[in-house]
Amino acid sequence: MDKSSGVKIIAQNRRARHDYFIEDVIEAGIALIGTEVKSLRQGRAGLSDAYAEVSGGEVFLQNAHIAQYEPASRFNHDPLRPRRLLLHKREIRKLASKVAERGYTLVPLSLYFRDGKAKVELALAKGRKTYNKREAIRERDIRRDIDRKVRERQKE
Repeated sequence: MDKSSGVKIIAQNRRARHDYFIEDVIEAGIALIGTEVKSLRQGRAGLSDAYAEVSGGEVFLQNAHIAQYEPASRFNHDPLRPRRLLLHKREIRKLASKVAERGYTLVPLSLYFRDGKAKVELALAKGRKTYNKREAIRERDIRRDIDRKVRERQKE
């Protein structure tokens, strides 16, 4: 937990940065029920297949897995239920227009607590082709090799 900013990361979607070109990032609140919050505080969540969609003037987080809270037994929640994201109307309109016009998608990058409130980092992203992924991996490897050689030279 980062004490200086009050942020505790619960889950990250690492594949998102590999599979998509990230255009814009927005922080949104999440409307949760009690057992979901308790489960998140235990760090039991996953964003691997999650995405967000705009419908009826609201944004919903789909396929985000928040495990059931065991002590709640019969009062538990559905782990994959759609969860409403809390955004301003102008932000929702902006996202809706970009998603509809240009073939973008909304992908959650991370789920975290900021000052005790559950937040999701939502990215406006465009899908990468396979050759773009290979190119990104190649560039990352080249950058890593250059950094390694620079460090070796500094040691000498």
